[in-house]
Amino acid sequence: MKPVAIFLSLFISTIAFTQNSNKKVLFLGNSYTYVNDLPFMLSKIANSTGDTVVYDSNTPGGYTLQGHYTNSTSLSKIGLGKWDYVVLQEQSQLPSFPEIDVITSVYPYAKKLDSIINEKNNCAETIFYMTWGRKNGDASNCAFWPPVCTYNGMDSLLNLRYQKMADSFNAIVSPVGVVWNYIIKNYTDIELYSSDQSHPSLAGTFAAACSFYAVIFKKDPTKITFNSGLNDVDANRIKTAAKAMVYDSLQKWHVGEYDAKASFTFIDSTNGKIAFKNQSANANSYVWYFGDGNSSSITNPVHTYTTNGNYTVKLLANKCSVKDSATQTIHIVVSSNPPTANDAKPPSIFPIPATNSIFIQLYNNNLIGKEYNLFSSAGKLVLKGSFKTTKEKIILNKLQPGLYILKIGEKNDNLYKIIKQ
Repeated sequence: MKPVAIFLSLFISTIAFTQNSNKKVLFLGNSYTYVNDLPFMLSKIANSTGDTVVYDSNTPGGYTLQGHYTNSTSLSKIGLGKWDYVVLQEQSQLPSFPEIDVITSVYPYAKKLDSIINEKNNCAETIFYMTWGRKNGDASNCAFWPPVCTYNGMDSLLNLRYQKMADSFNAIVSPVGVVWNYIIKNYTDIELYSSDQSHPSLAGTFAAACSFYAVIFKKDPTKITFNSGLNDVDANRIKTAAKAMVYDSLQKWHVGEYDAKASFTFIDSTNGKIAFKNQSANANSYVWYFGDGNSSSITNPVHTYTTNGNYTVKLLANKCSVKDSATQTIHIVVSSNPPTANDAKPPSIFPIPATNSIFIQLYNNNLIGKEYNLFSSAGKLVLKGSFKTTKEKIILNKLQPGLYILKIGEKNDNLYKIIKQ
């Protein structure tokens, strides 16, 4: 029975590239975005942590997504095709209206704008800017739609509809309304509203900017050092709220869900030939490093190792500027390698395939007392023992049918394939 190539240890790591970065962001919204200049505040926040936001915006007062869909300025800015993120903010009341109104007046234009964004910007992601309920509800629409008569009622509907848009169009949410809700409940002395009880105060815009920072850079907003003129206590409490509601729950808001994710498996064969199967998601290019100085950009490469040993294989999966990696350590035994002068005659193992047991005939008395270990094909230790004589019987009846690897002694080149029926 000849040794075969097999892995005995498995290590997979996913690397998030969180170094300082430069992001290009387009904001399409209305006065909720331009009051206190949210894009500029976000850029100042990013600068304080060593990051950069290059931004542009089109935010006419009272504008809707339908308005942006027919606005030549908005369409022209989208068409520049250079954005990492495009932020869509609906008019402050519309998403809280009855579902039939939202179905006809909001969702179709969110979908159309998202489609244009994806068409013009191959690497861009859409971010839906979840706004907040008015301080005392929507008085102008309360009579015919009672759910918006209170802050809580209006806010919960906005939350629901923005999440629905993101879910439907594979987009991200910046949950500013959720951060506001947390602050309103936990820090009652922080005034988020301006005097009209609708638009944001400076603190309200700062809360929005902290939310966007966490979403865009995937970083902890409590590390921000820019306070936008707020006192340190209030600024730090707002950052804490953004961390709790956004950064600590990025997956909930789909942040990173559409990034490249590296993953792979492999199938071993004789003579060191390994077939790699790429199981990555959301990636459009790949680089493999086989651990022996060779590399490949083929999606599913086949690589042949010529020397026994442990090799760390690394796959880099790329999508635009986002990269992810997966790493596995594999053990290679090249069956065609000739024995050295110090090699003893290898043991005989029979029967193969086996049913309930196998016999191991040793030809080297030095192995008596040595340990043997049986591993599953996934590298899990399933059985162990030691040699008492030169002929050992190993009971397999408790094992599931499949491929197993027998390791004799301490050397990683004493590996033998066992097949249980």
